[in-house]
Amino acid sequence: MRWGSGPLSLLVAAALLLAGPAAAESGDDYAQARADMVRAVAETTEETAEWIGKTALSPRVMDAMGRVPRHLFVPPDLQDMGYLNRPLPIGYGQTISQPYIVALMTDLLEPEAGDVAFELGTGSSYQAAVLAELVAEVYTVEIVPPLAESAAERLAALGYDNVTVRAGDGYFGWPEHAPFDIIVVTAAASHVPPPLVAQLKPGGRMVIPVGSPFLTQHLLLVEKGEDGGVTSRQILPVLFVPLTGGH
Repeated sequence: MRWGSGPLSLLVAAALLLAGPAAAESGDDYAQARADMVRAVAETTEETAEWIGKTALSPRVMDAMGRVPRHLFVPPDLQDMGYLNRPLPIGYGQTISQPYIVALMTDLLEPEAGDVAFELGTGSSYQAAVLAELVAEVYTVEIVPPLAESAAERLAALGYDNVTVRAGDGYFGWPEHAPFDIIVVTAAASHVPPPLVAQLKPGGRMVIPVGSPFLTQHLLLVEKGEDGGVTSRQILPVLFVPLTGGH
């Protein structure tokens, strides 16, 4: 079964319903927590409207946030905190991003059902799972081998058969599967990696945090025009773990 093949919601409320009472009746102990998380994401979106230029994220993205079981993407001892609207540690000095940031980055990418996506920094694979709900294929690279291995096992167990995980340095992308319609980077880089720009399809979009490690960074939206020209704009200040690798 390929996740993300069902009907799309038209309203954020539909995402709340999907993660709410109906799910609870089917034995989902975290359904209410997931619904509360989606509501918190919607509230944070309104609070940051001046930065991001909108008061609500795509209903399609919010619907996906309401489906992915975030508590299964964090360490077992943190599962009861899995739906708080905050980042959480996942080991090896890495974190799972705040749900609002995951939702915002996904929204900025404007994913479509037929898209092929690339992710630099698999981590827990939560961002990859959210994307897998919305696009055709996701290729994701994680530089920490144990995280890559656990992510691949987790995604397979949850039925995300449209995600391929590889251990390696994602700075150089994944040329064998390029060009990509959308690219997401989940660690802060000092600059936009040229290999990723090269592997972005004309008309494609990339979201990446750029800035100094452990200081204020800015989330950038990078767009490649049909003529190959590249533009970027800052969205809002963020704080991500630094990008690592041989580059």
